[in-house]
Amino acid sequence: MAGLPRSGIVGAGFIGEVHARAVRAAGGVLAAVASHDLPSAQVAATRLMARRAAQSGEDLAEADDIDVVHICTPNHLHAPLAERAIAAGKHVICEKPLATSVASARRLAELAARAPVVAAVPFVYRFYPTVREARARVRRGDAGPVRLVHGSYLQDWLSRTEDHDWRLDPALGGGSRAFGDIGVHWCDVVEFTTGHRITRLAARMLTVPRGADRPAPSTEDAATVMFETDRGAIGSVVVSQVSPGRKNRLWFSVDAAQASLQFDQELPDALWVGGREQNAVVPRGTGSRYDILPAGHPQGYLDCFTAFVADVYAATAGEKPDGLPTFGDGLRAAVVTDAVLTSAANGGWVEVPSEGQSIEEAPPP
Repeated sequence: MAGLPRSGIVGAGFIGEVHARAVRAAGGVLAAVASHDLPSAQVAATRLMARRAAQSGEDLAEADDIDVVHICTPNHLHAPLAERAIAAGKHVICEKPLATSVASARRLAELAARAPVVAAVPFVYRFYPTVREARARVRRGDAGPVRLVHGSYLQDWLSRTEDHDWRLDPALGGGSRAFGDIGVHWCDVVEFTTGHRITRLAARMLTVPRGADRPAPSTEDAATVMFETDRGAIGSVVVSQVSPGRKNRLWFSVDAAQASLQFDQELPDALWVGGREQNAVVPRGTGSRYDILPAGHPQGYLDCFTAFVADVYAATAGEKPDGLPTFGDGLRAAVVTDAVLTSAANGGWVEVPSEGQSIEEAPPP
């Protein structure tokens, strides 16, 4: 790849625009945008300041002027587009879920592992400096052995009976909605922070009735999950897209022997550290390479996205950024989601296969 990385984005909705802004901020070139048809792509190319509109996502995935393909489409299109891009020798950033089935996610992870490409999934909450600080404290043993991992990921954008989105259709979004959309983010960031892997879980799901003129969706609005980890901790998470007032509250607490570490995505510039004698609020600004602004100047979600894209670009140049989420992590998310669906269906505890684990990224016991 000569010169500046050239990115092409398939899908021009909310997340496509986030990718476009991150591409420019990370030093890349937005070469092309594809949408559901050429006129829509032309409008999107103007809005997102791309060099051109692509005829289709398939054309973009194979175009000579594209180095990195960003897949930001409805979920059912992720796997075929990613496979096409890998076959064309392109680096790929694919939104989660990587695929709507474990089998498809496994195939993509295997294809990416064999190909000379970088294939990444934007689990961008890993890129908050305060999350990295919590991870560093766990790695160093500052907090002691981890005993409990718990928290929630709450949103409200589907809390009204009239709310609608393509994600409610399992043919487009897959068999899990709330957990598959946001619960996997929570699991990824806590596994990344602690080095623990969820090995066994029990899940329950809730679907909220809609109005008389609209059938209830067939995928869940909320889920609760209890779990055990491979290093002896226990935990739980509540996931919801129907919690009024909660816009995007990903919160977790890692409770270890000597300290507790708490992160809140809606207040991400500080890490809460709890102890028996005293508690502390540690502001961002500890010298991490992801601290791009002086302390007191808030960094947020788009900054995380920019850091993620920048790390992808670095990886395409041969570097090995620490903690870059790959298609293996996308497979891991698919495996955990499938276990949650299985448990919710049969009402019992289920084992979570180790498939897709990024063992090399885990801190030592």
